[in-house]
Amino acid sequence: MTPSTNTFTERLNRAAGIVEASLQALLSDKPGPGEIARPDRLMAAMRHGALGGGKRLRPFLTIETARLLGQEGEGPLRAGCAVELLHCYSLVHDDLPSMDDDDLRRGRPTVHKAFDEATAILVGDALQTLAFEVLADPATDRDPAIRSDLVLGLARASGPGGMVGGQLLDLAAEGRYGAAELSEIDVRQLQMMKTGAILTFSVEAGAILGRADPAARENLVNYGRALGAAFQVADDILDRESSSEALGKRTGKDLEKGKATLVDLLGLEGARRECELLVESAHVSLEGFGPEADTLREAVRFVVERQV
Repeated sequence: MTPSTNTFTERLNRAAGIVEASLQALLSDKPGPGEIARPDRLMAAMRHGALGGGKRLRPFLTIETARLLGQEGEGPLRAGCAVELLHCYSLVHDDLPSMDDDDLRRGRPTVHKAFDEATAILVGDALQTLAFEVLADPATDRDPAIRSDLVLGLARASGPGGMVGGQLLDLAAEGRYGAAELSEIDVRQLQMMKTGAILTFSVEAGAILGRADPAARENLVNYGRALGAAFQVADDILDRESSSEALGKRTGKDLEKGKATLVDLLGLEGARRECELLVESAHVSLEGFGPEADTLREAVRFVVERQV
């Protein structure tokens, strides 16, 4: 039986609390092995950018995918935290004046507003490198081949062919480098890279830790891709229909900048239909996993029905 919405939300919130505590420990002022010192200002700004907000969906997906495959405990939690650190770095840099120039994130001043622009750049750099340190640490998994697979996967998802490349395409879509008119294919590729790649890897990381066989891993990756695409379409719908107060960040940015989204290309009702098709696709990818995958099934439904 599929978990009830309340049960799913409780599970998500419980995981978010555990992830928050783990992130707090990773971002403490105390130097780790091999470190000389951790500057107070840098650590305070890193905590500002990474703690105290967010659904922690990415680590939740890592934890739940690993659990589906019989792997629980410190490894999936650490891997999920690594993905979240990488995600938080991207948010800190996205908010910079040279990027999206945002003053509000999760209902609080962005890092460059709370501290300064130079500190925000260094915060992003530090969160990114810490993410890879966490994955490479034997505490994440005893098998060096598994750790290597995790590092490689996150690097590919976040690099020039993934998130960072998607951010460049996003800037180009605003017309920064000349006139830009995006087709539906262009928008889908941009979103698959900028947002979808890290969400997909969140699932794949759990598959890696759970020692999924090639067929199971491929199905889980396909599920992650469908969820990532659904997340972005739902985000575009929220950006049009919700308020800055409700979301805790500025809304209507794409419309202001004349940047096409699937909402523009498909219309609101078309975008909602797209979400439903993606939910269906995600569920098809999980068909071979039985009722144990119900939490992942509920996760993709949560993604398209969320209000924040």
